[in-house]
Amino acid sequence: MLSRRNIREKVMQTLYSVETMEVKATEATKILNKKIENTQELLTYFFEFLIAVCQYSEKYASMKAHKHLPTQKDLSVSTRIADNLIINEILQNPTFLKASEKFKIPYLIDEESVRKSFMELLNTEEYQSYISAYARDKAGEKKILEQILENQMLESESFNSDGEEKFIHWNADMDAVIPLIKGVLSKPSTADFLEKPDTDKMDFATELLATVLEKNEFLLEMIKPKLKNWEADRIAVLDMILLKMGLSELMYFETIPTKVTLNEYIEIAKEYSTSKSGHFVNGILDNLLKDLEAQNKIHKKNFKGAVN
Repeated sequence: MLSRRNIREKVMQTLYSVETMEVKATEATKILNKKIENTQELLTYFFEFLIAVCQYSEKYASMKAHKHLPTQKDLSVSTRIADNLIINEILQNPTFLKASEKFKIPYLIDEESVRKSFMELLNTEEYQSYISAYARDKAGEKKILEQILENQMLESESFNSDGEEKFIHWNADMDAVIPLIKGVLSKPSTADFLEKPDTDKMDFATELLATVLEKNEFLLEMIKPKLKNWEADRIAVLDMILLKMGLSELMYFETIPTKVTLNEYIEIAKEYSTSKSGHFVNGILDNLLKDLEAQNKIHKKNFKGAVN
């Protein structure tokens, strides 16, 4: 499930699209939903690729067995990983099948990349230990898949380069997808590949998006006096978007503590904008917060149900 941080990032991406691509504000909610859907698509892609790597063992074994003069070693290539218990559960998960079909994921899988990943895996100690194990158990089945995900996928330059070409927000969505991957590995049969954020988070996302769009000019007029020697139109687009989002939360989202808002947007600025953006966003939002508090314009609910 997407976190509040992920939700803020999706809203930021949507506002960036509206700002830079001349997209109509009326289309913003549709874009936001698509951004959220992108996470589902990327999650499905990861497991489609992982499955393809495991199943390549059968193709490899067949090629070895059909050599002109196969050796005994060629004839005894293990295909154990193709029947990995967790992989089998995922392949029977109806939401995975629906997501794979919906996003046409099989067409995105590059067979040469799969082959390279399998050949890298083939010579590792972890793989040799896995195929030589006497019996199967969930812990061992999960461990080898984690090895592939970490070493043959996440740490692979070619896998990441290929992913960046296929998914425009590959790097941005990775933080959201990795925890979801861990969730699927823990509960492969019940994982929901098409799960949407819960109602509270979706309400937060749409309300935050709508607030920034509707009060855009008002927010900008509040921010401008704090820019000192900076011209508003020369500030990084993402920085200005984050300032508007942060100011919106400070003023209009009474269940979100001010400290949470400041910390969240500082971290997002550090990750997505320039090297100085975290400090810049921190300084401006902190300055705005002091003014608003002095004018008694910050009204937050202080109760256990407050969200971040």
